Amino acid sequence: MNKLKTRLAALAAGLLLVVCLAGCGNKTGEPVTVSLWHVYGGEVDSPLNALVEQFNSTVGAEQNIRVKVELVSNTNIIHKSVLAAANGDPGAPALPDIFVSYPKTVLALPDQDVLVDYRDYFTEEELSAFIPAFLQEGEIGGRLAVLPVAKSTEVLYVNKTLFDRYAAVSGATLEDLRTWEGLYALAERYADETDGKCFFVHDYHFNYFQVGVTSLGEDFFRDGGVAFGPAFQQAWEPYARSALKGGVWLQSGYATEPLRTGDAIVSVASSASVLYYSDTVTYPDNTSEKVEIITMPCPVFEGGEKLVMQRGAGMCTVKSTPEREQACMTFLRWLTEPERNTDFVTELGYMPVTQEAFDQYLPAAVEKLTDPMYISLYQAYIATQQDYSFYTAQQMDNYLDLETRFETLARLKLTAGRALYLEDGGPAEALIRDALEEFKQDYDQ
Repeated sequence: MNKLKTRLAALAAGLLLVVCLAGCGNKTGEPVTVSLWHVYGGEVDSPLNALVEQFNSTVGAEQNIRVKVELVSNTNIIHKSVLAAANGDPGAPALPDIFVSYPKTVLALPDQDVLVDYRDYFTEEELSAFIPAFLQEGEIGGRLAVLPVAKSTEVLYVNKTLFDRYAAVSGATLEDLRTWEGLYALAERYADETDGKCFFVHDYHFNYFQVGVTSLGEDFFRDGGVAFGPAFQQAWEPYARSALKGGVWLQSGYATEPLRTGDAIVSVASSASVLYYSDTVTYPDNTSEKVEIITMPCPVFEGGEKLVMQRGAGMCTVKSTPEREQACMTFLRWLTEPERNTDFVTELGYMPVTQEAFDQYLPAAVEKLTDPMYISLYQAYIATQQDYSFYTAQQMDNYLDLETRFETLARLKLTAGRALYLEDGGPAEALIRDALEEFKQDYDQ
């Protein structure tokens, strides 16, 4: 009888253990769901959406986390949507748990404290893996509010087919494009030799000046505005001279367009805009030809620091509950793991965000690329990361206003100067000085 009782007790204990183990192995309750607004691709063909599905089916399934993509758009729309949500505008959606953001969006929030400080969740060792300048851009008000996940910069795109054609008769070389002095001299010469045809287009005149002036050792900003010091004049003169002669594109729009039509040969633009460059040029007479587009690091001033604008938004996380915030961190850690992050960004034309990704995974990823335009882009990325420092734009509440007025006014003054130059045909020096003085006077009003 005692043996039977012992066996029954052992059997009951075993059954209890099986039930407990079965219960521990199942995820009980609804998963912790966090929402995401991002800009990486389209609703259907987004590389990030594919990664979200991968996360949800692996790490998310294991840890009872689900990331839900609620919006895929561009940074301007997300900027407006975030501010509408934060301000409680009628009809505005609720803030998501994670959204893509530039620092300007954070600065415009009515209460920045709605965002987590990533330093509360990532250890110093984890953060030290990131490229320091990329983290620095996300530091706002003493808090790490924007975490980098994919970065871009500015690069030089060259229609090598048309450049080689001109080089064959002029002796120009790609080395001429490594400095601003060399590039503008070539743009001026090209305009002189082609009856005023444009050679160069810059997407961001404001960036050219702020990075250039800073690289020459001066502050670009002062007292909430632009400091028009000697370095500004040094940057202005070759730029304005070649613009007055027709060598610099002064119309509005993106730099991709004049390269598509053969109206320019060289451009400086965001590296992420590689998506919009084409290896086919269609001329005004509707003829077209295949061309080779190559990428080089951004030009620098002779004697100046090798400095280049960093671009590309990061991720902000909205304060909610400890469980949802931790779920967001789990996903962001997973997304920024060096190998995965490299695979992600190379589908989009961006840079990875950690040093390990650059050193160990990016070279191998480049070897797998098949599109010559992307291979050239990533070779330029690697050279830029090795040789340049990344410039972080100053965080100012009126930054967007300063940028918009600068872009509009610079193009306007030089377009007017170009008309006067064509009318008079004399030396450009007086027009260069007058355009600068008028620009400074009107800009400061």
